[in-house]
Amino acid sequence: MLEKVLIFVVFLFPLVFFHELGHFLFARLFGVRVEVFSLGFGPKLLKFVRGGTEYCFSLIPLGGYVKMFGDDPMKKDSIPEEDRKYSFTHKGKWARFWIVFGGPLANFIFTYFIFFFLLMAGEKVPEVKLGVLEKGNTLFEKGLRTGDVVQKINGQEIFSITDIPMGTTDNIDRVSVSRNGIKKTIEVNMLREKFFKSMISLEPILRQPTLKNPKNETLLISKINGVQINDLSLDEISDLDIGSITLNNEKTEKQIEFSINSKNRDEFFNTLRANKLYPIDLAVKSVNMDSAADKAGISGGDILLAINGKEINSFFELRNFLNAKEQETYSIKVLKEGQEVEKSIVPEVQEIQGKKLRLIGVYSNGAWVTPKFVETASKGLIGSGVVAYERTIDAILKTFIGFKKLIPSEVSIKNIG
Repeated sequence: MLEKVLIFVVFLFPLVFFHELGHFLFARLFGVRVEVFSLGFGPKLLKFVRGGTEYCFSLIPLGGYVKMFGDDPMKKDSIPEEDRKYSFTHKGKWARFWIVFGGPLANFIFTYFIFFFLLMAGEKVPEVKLGVLEKGNTLFEKGLRTGDVVQKINGQEIFSITDIPMGTTDNIDRVSVSRNGIKKTIEVNMLREKFFKSMISLEPILRQPTLKNPKNETLLISKINGVQINDLSLDEISDLDIGSITLNNEKTEKQIEFSINSKNRDEFFNTLRANKLYPIDLAVKSVNMDSAADKAGISGGDILLAINGKEINSFFELRNFLNAKEQETYSIKVLKEGQEVEKSIVPEVQEIQGKKLRLIGVYSNGAWVTPKFVETASKGLIGSGVVAYERTIDAILKTFIGFKKLIPSEVSIKNIG
């Protein structure tokens, strides 16, 4: 928690500094006397006076302020005639406008230079990648697939996931994605907010192409149809048209190749199970002492197979099943020392962040795909200047659009951050 507070303060201070600097410079430009320039509020920790202005760092690092001479309109008439030329309230309305607007203007300029230097150096941004898409999901039916990297919406580039709900149009006609390195444009014709809600509801973590067998050996999928795979998750592989897979045994370093003949997710996982191969996240890494799983006799090394008779192909399916059905006792099938056994289990109900969750106290042995960052080459001096301007204007427009959409609840109040 302390680390998060410190990060917040470190990022806030440059924003506050440039904002207050904007007020300060315009005040000086129009001849207004600045009495105090403070970063932070409350008691002053460090201070010095120069040019008639007191500069200080204050105790509470949640903002800052510029104190100008004569900024109280209630005391306007009490200011001596000879000092009124230095008073904020005695300046013309255009001077006062620019002094007040100087803060936001400085932030816009600061934003421009942040974009400019990022573009000059070459950007490194996380991919906007779709999570696990199963048959029947709206996005799946539209033609999108697990692991698709969203690059453009309606022809406009996407730089982060927050760009999606703040677009300039309410409808998304087409989405351009990169799928296994191949660019595709898919017609979706969906309301922007519906698309965004569908996207963020997906399981965001994709699994490495790693399996377990009854001997508790770890097997890595290295080839599909005889072709070496690169950076594909297990969830992406399951959507492919597969005739054979090659497995590398982590322990013996031997390669095993066998036919699998699957064209969709269900066929893929059913064939794996028929060959006694299971996604590694179904393997139990450890169990909490005295937890529901511990009391039921589940232990580290067991492989989770089914719940209430329904086969599961991921640890997330188990979690979602537990929290979708309200009942006291569940039947969980596990593979224990090569034998399939049924366990009766009573989950513990806990309230976490306002939600009641059923927990059984097991930790998955899952291996997850780490988020991938995309690096772009420097756009050069002129290119960076032009694109930085476009990005700044785009950010300003999306901010106003976001606030506009909050009023009629076209976007969730969660987006106010």
